[in-house]
Amino acid sequence: MRNFILFIFALSSARATAPPELFSPLVAQKVLAAAKAPLSPILFPQYTDAAVGKWLLFNGDAWATSFFPATLYEMHRRQKLCGDEHGVGGVDWLELGRTWSTGEIPSETKTGASHDVGFPFIEELKVNPRNETAKTAVKAFAMAIAKRFNVKVGCTRNGDSPGPNFQVFIDYMMNLEVLFVAEGITGNHTLRDIAIKHADTTIANQIRPDGGTWHIVEYDSGTGLVTKKRTAQGFSDDSTWSRGQAWGIYGYANMHLRTNFPRYLETARRLAAYFVSNIPSDGIVPWDFNAPTTPAPRPADSSAATIAVNALLLLSQRELTVRNSTGAQIWRNAALSILNNITRLAWRPDWESLLSNGTVDLPANNTLTGIVYGDYYFIRAGNELKELGLASC
Repeated sequence: MRNFILFIFALSSARATAPPELFSPLVAQKVLAAAKAPLSPILFPQYTDAAVGKWLLFNGDAWATSFFPATLYEMHRRQKLCGDEHGVGGVDWLELGRTWSTGEIPSETKTGASHDVGFPFIEELKVNPRNETAKTAVKAFAMAIAKRFNVKVGCTRNGDSPGPNFQVFIDYMMNLEVLFVAEGITGNHTLRDIAIKHADTTIANQIRPDGGTWHIVEYDSGTGLVTKKRTAQGFSDDSTWSRGQAWGIYGYANMHLRTNFPRYLETARRLAAYFVSNIPSDGIVPWDFNAPTTPAPRPADSSAATIAVNALLLLSQRELTVRNSTGAQIWRNAALSILNNITRLAWRPDWESLLSNGTVDLPANNTLTGIVYGDYYFIRAGNELKELGLASC
C-alpha cells in the first residue's frame, strides 16, 4: 500500500502526455503489410520470432486469432478519428476487417479456442448493427461459452475438456462481454446471468486479499469445490502474472460498464491498485510481479502493459460515472505513465510488429517477441486517448 501511495503522489504531480509513436505512419504501414498476406487459407499473426521480429502465423482455431481482425477494425476507427493522416487514409480498413473475420467463421460451430473469440464481430455490430453474419457469430460464440458453464462451480470452464478437473483462467473475464452482446441480440437474459455469476465466483476464489490474482483456479466439477490454485504462465502458483492481472482489471471495469454494480468497480480498483503499485522503479511492467530479479532481470511483457493501459482508461471513465474525478485522473495518469514507459522500451521500427519485449509464455521459453494483442491494445490506446482529447493524430 505504501508503494501505491507513493506511485499516486508521483502521478498526481506529473503532467503525462501520450507518446508520439501512437500515431506514427509505421502503425498503418505495418498493419497494412500484415493484412495483405495471402488469404487462402487465412493464417493469423499471433507473435513474432525473437530475432528479427517476423510474424509467425496460425490457423483460425488458435485462441488469439480474434485480435488481428479486431486490429483492422481499430484502424477503421482511427480513419474516422484522424482522416487521411499518417497513412491511415486511402485504405478500406473496414473491408479488410470483414475479410479477415471470415477466418473465424468455421470456429462458430466447432471451436478449439478456449477463450477470446468473437471480438471482431462485436466491432462489426458497432458499425452495422443489422449485419446478420456478425449477429450469428456473436450468438454462436456466446452459446459455446454458455455451454461451458457449470451451475455448481458458478463459472464457465476454460475449454471443452470433460472430466472433474474444471479449470477457470483469469483471462476468461474478457469473454463475458460476448455474453452481454448476445443477450442484447437475443433477449436471452440467462447469458447475462452467467456472466454475472462467473464474475462473482471469480471475485470469491481468484483474487487474493492484497488484490493480486491467481492465474488458474481448479474446481471439482461435481461438487463445485476449489481443488487447486495455480499458474500456467506465471512464475509460481502464488505469484501474480501481470497479463492475467491486466485481463482482470479490464474484465471488472467492463462488468461495471455492463451492469453498474458497485462491487465490480471496487474490484477493478483493487486489481488496478495492485498492478500500478507493483510496477518497479524503472516503470516497466514485468512478466510476473513476484518473479525474482536476480540472477537475471525479469523480462517485461509489453502486452500486459498495453492491456493494462486500456483497462485503466476504461476504469477512469467508470470513475466519472460515480463522480470520482480524482480517481479518474489517477487511473488516466497511470495509463499514460505505463504507455510511455513501454513505448520507450519496446517500440521497434525494424520489426513487423509495432512492439517487442512481449512475453507470450516464459515457462515455454517464448519471450522477447512482438505479440498481436500487445499491438492491438497499443493501437486501441491511441484511439481511446484521441477520443478523450488526450492525444492528437
